[in-house]
Formats: sequence, C-alpha cells, structure tokens
Amino acid sequence: MEFLDWIVVAAYFCVLLGLAWWVIRQSKQTTDDYFLAGRNLGWVIVGASIFASNIGSEHLVGLAGSGCTDGVAMAHYELHAWCLLVLGWIMVPFYARSLVYTMPEFLEKRYSPTARWMLSIISLVAYVLTKVAVGIFAGGVVFATLLPELELTIGSVTLDSFWIGSVAVILFTGLYTVLGGLRAVAYTEALQTLILIVGSVLVTIYGLNQLGGWQELRNICGSDMFNLWKPLVPEGVQGTWIPVKEPTRLAWYFNGNYPWLGMLFCAPIIGLWYWCTDQYIVQRALGAPNEREARRGSIFAAMLKLLPVFIFIIPGMICFALASTDKVAALRPLLDADGHVIADRCQAAFPLMVKHVLPAGVRGIVVAGLLSALMSSLAGVFNASSTLFTMDLYQKFRPKASQQQLVWVGRLATVMMVLVGLAWIPVIRGSRGLYDYLQGVQGYLAPPIFVVFFLGVFHKRLNAKGCLAALLVGFFLGVFRLAVDTPVSLGLAGFEDGYPTGSFLWIVNNIYFQYYSLLIFLVCVVVMVGVSYISAPPPIEQIRGLTFGTLTDEDKATTRSSWNWIDVSASVAVLVAILAAYLFFVG
Repeated sequence: MEFLDWIVVAAYFCVLLGLAWWVIRQSKQTTDDYFLAGRNLGWVIVGASIFASNIGSEHLVGLAGSGCTDGVAMAHYELHAWCLLVLGWIMVPFYARSLVYTMPEFLEKRYSPTARWMLSIISLVAYVLTKVAVGIFAGGVVFATLLPELELTIGSVTLDSFWIGSVAVILFTGLYTVLGGLRAVAYTEALQTLILIVGSVLVTIYGLNQLGGWQELRNICGSDMFNLWKPLVPEGVQGTWIPVKEPTRLAWYFNGNYPWLGMLFCAPIIGLWYWCTDQYIVQRALGAPNEREARRGSIFAAMLKLLPVFIFIIPGMICFALASTDKVAALRPLLDADGHVIADRCQAAFPLMVKHVLPAGVRGIVVAGLLSALMSSLAGVFNASSTLFTMDLYQKFRPKASQQQLVWVGRLATVMMVLVGLAWIPVIRGSRGLYDYLQGVQGYLAPPIFVVFFLGVFHKRLNAKGCLAALLVGFFLGVFRLAVDTPVSLGLAGFEDGYPTGSFLWIVNNIYFQYYSLLIFLVCVVVMVGVSYISAPPPIEQIRGLTFGTLTDEDKATTRSSWNWIDVSASVAVLVAILAAYLFFVG
C-alpha cells in the first residue's frame, strides 16, 4: 500500500460515512423503520443490497481461493442465480401478503409459534457458525496479506495484522449498522456494490494483462480448470457414473471433491434455502413496498449474481497461472516444490493479486472494494441477526415493550453476535478452506429449513407437528455432524489424525458433506410428510393465502397485476446467460 492508495481508501470511507450519516438522520426509532427500512426500498436498492450482502468474505477469500486450486468447479454455486428468480416469482407473493418482519414469523403464520422460535434459534446458530465468523476471519486474511508487518501491543498481548484487521472491520461495520438499521445497511450496500464490481473488474483486467491475455490463461490452466464438469468426475473413469474424484474403497460415499451427484441434487437445495428462505437475504425483499419492487429487485440481483464467476474465480485462476509461470515472483509461495497449489495459502489469492499486480492508485480502489464486500456482508448479517432475536424471541417474552426498547435490544443483539463470532474464528482457521467450510455448515443446516418452507407452500396438508418434527430431526443431524467434525478441524489433542479408520465416527466425518446434506433432506421430507399425515390437517382459515392450494381469486389478481413483459424478459435473459455460461465452461 502506497500513499496514493491510502488517499483513495480514505476518500472512499469519507463518502461511505457521509452516506451512512445522511441515512441515519432520516431514520425513525420504530421497528418498521429500523428492521425493514420503513418498507420503502426501491428495486435497485433491493437488488444491489441482496448482491452486496451475498458477495462478501467467502467470495473475496474463499471463492477466489477455490479458483486458484480447482478452477471453475465452484462456479456451479454462483450460477444458481436462478434461485433468485424463484424468490421473486414464487416466494415473494407469499411473503408480501403475510406482511412479516422475519422468515420465522412466516413459519408461525403457516404452522405454529413454536416453529417460529425454533427457526429463529437455528438461524442464529447458523449465522454464528458461518456468516459472522467467516466475515471476521476474511477481514483478517485481507489485512494480513496487505499489511503483514502491522502489529499492536496491548500490555503483554501482541496482536498481528490478522486480528487487527478482523477487529477494525467489525467495529466500523457494527457502528453504522447499530445506529442506522436496515436503511443504513441497504443504502451503503448499493454504493459498495458499485465499488466492489469496479475494483474486481480491474483485478481481472490487470491480471490478464500481466499474464499475457485470455488465451495464455487457458493454456497454463489447461482444460480441466476451465471445465465445469470434468473436475467433478473421477480421474481415469470419465464417462462413468461414479460421483467422486479419486475413488477409495468406499468411493460411492466418501471423500468426494465436488462430485456431480452432489452438485446436481444437493447444491440446489442449499441455494434455494439461502436465496429464498434465509432472513439474511430475504429481509431486503421484505423492505420493498410491494410485490413488484420486491420481484424486480430479486431479478436485478440475479443479473448481478452472474458476475462472481468472472470477477472472483477468474482472478483466482490468474493468480495460479502467474505463480506457475513465475511472472510474479511474490506469488510463487502459493505452490509447493512440485508446482502443486497449497490450499491454505490460496485463500489469500485475491488480496495477493491486489498487492502484487495492481499499480498505485488502482490498488486503493480495489482495496476499497475488498473492504466494501467484507463490511456489506457483515452489516447484512448483523441486521438480520438483531431482527431475528428482537422480533422473534425478545418480543415474545416482552410483548408490551415499546418501539424504542425493541430497537435498543436489536442493537445489543448485534454486539453479542460479534463477540460470539470472534470466539468461533479458530474453528474456521483449522478448516481445509473457507469456501469449503461455509458450504459444509450450510449443507448441514439448510435441508430442514428448505423442506418446511417449500413443502409448506406447495402442500396445504402439511401441519405444525410435521414441521416441528422435521426441524428437530434435521437440526439434530446437522449439529451431530458439526460436533463430529469440529475436533478434527481444530486438530485437538487426540484428533490430529481424525477418528480410527472404519469406526462409526470416522464414517460420519468422512461422508462427503453434500451426500450427508442429501441424507438430512430425505429424512426431513419423510418425517414431515409422515408426521403430518398421521395427525390432523391444519385449519384452512389459518393457512389461507399462505399456500398455493388456499389462494383466493383476489390474491391471484394482485400478483398478476404486479408483473409485466419487462419482468418476464429480464428473467428469461438471466436463464439464457446461465445456460451460456454452462456451455462456455466446458474445457
């Protein structure tokens, strides 16, 4: 970082602070304004905010790192932009009709109050295990890469640049999130989206220029890294049905590396849960004034969601190519003596590109983009967490609490989430890779939530008892897997080499996360349908308008009037772009 870079970064923060302060001054001390921005967000702000919240730490650090190690294989997750179309066209009308603050509140209307607080607890646990801690960790990685010599001594404790960066990012983000609520988060994220896209595009352009162009990148990386499908097929057995790379004695079940079977069936479950039912994302759509704005915001976000393949994965691949050819000597430590990538070091691929490839001034723009992504991701989860805790848990115990009291409780909840997230960072530091860690945890926690939302909307016969049974069983299976995995990830005493080979816990620990996720999904479907059908159906009046089978003519007319040919054309364009990407990346 040179002086000119610091000037650019400082200018960016001045603009960001000015925007945040302006938004905070417009805010009112009411729950509707603090948690949902007064339900007055336009579609541009909704879409940009959804995109900025999603494009955070796991992309800057984890997705670019996966590009460096595995090429475009993880682009499958990014091409799930179609899930946002499902949000806009299928789920938004139900959410808009119910006028809920949170996703758990929707479950209360569809099933029961118990389902509401149970999902709130599951969601808060998921945020601690994934978004909060991962965001803090990624901030530390960026600072440790860009400012490795930075240290701060407090008494007998010396903090390195990793911890200084983690704390600095979280304090600044927490400040405007606590004060301004969703309105401050959404408007600052719109600005951060612009900076993030511009900065990431610059990394791609300068990286390709340093390397020698696109064709040179293809030549160095080879067809495997440019193939969305070949890395998912076993070496030496292409064309067979075996769904793992490097098959072992129990190949059909264990040690997969992005197997096509898991990508085909499990990845969409995680994607639909995340984009259509997760408070972290859907809260922006809830902040729109009507179905039309919420749907168009979702479609706009789907368009933006196609960008990460080119602005994060490709720079990671460029980093690998530069390291392989020694064109940038500082990147060579990413490879071992035999020229193979070192997965842990590749987590810093994107910030390393920023540090060693970009010229002064441009580097400052991209660093601002890096910080934008980190802060927008954290700000989104802070606001979602405080909304869940305040509206779904605290208000249940204190139903007579004033609007101002609820807002302050939301702010205190944000602080607590930060502290718990800091304590979880060591677990992430012990995992194989940031993106793998994130996808694994989401894979364990997502299936039961996906089941109760989507089956509940499509099938009016399913009831509260079935919902609770599915949530309990699914959550237990997910937490059990995490409890088995965590000692191995941390390398605790006695777990350095994992569990004894062939034992039950070894089997659980070694089942590929997508297959385990599919197991949870299937169990939850059976449990929910089975329990629902051996108990009484839900009252029609309770679920009217909340399932397709109970929509009134008025409900259908309202939804039909909220879209036109523009919305349809934009949605088709997204689907065509996704198909084009799949056809392009075939090696």
